Amino acid sequence: MQKERIRIKKEDKVRVITGRDRGKIGKVIRVDPDKHRVLVENVNMIKRHLRPGPKSRQGGIVESEGAIHWSNVMIICGKCAGPVRIKMKTLEDGKKVRVCAKCSEILDA
Repeated sequence: MQKERIRIKKEDKVRVITGRDRGKIGKVIRVDPDKHRVLVENVNMIKRHLRPGPKSRQGGIVESEGAIHWSNVMIICGKCAGPVRIKMKTLEDGKKVRVCAKCSEILDA
């Protein structure tokens, strides 16, 4: 069984296309390729109840981002200003880069 590649990377700007937070835009904080999940800032906010302990003096309800499946987000192209699909392209020097499928803009910095 071949491992599926995730074309979304850390610091990418993405839009959520399905689920409770559909339409929200955020930056990718972390990518988990083994579980096919991404952590996007201010998306899928979950509340965790914490007890006071040695690490946190004060207990209470802490709100943080929860991971969502990578298929539920699309990368936003800077030129198209909307969610786009990605193609891989090999440059003359042999380097592979991610390219916008609509306008052929290179997404890798």
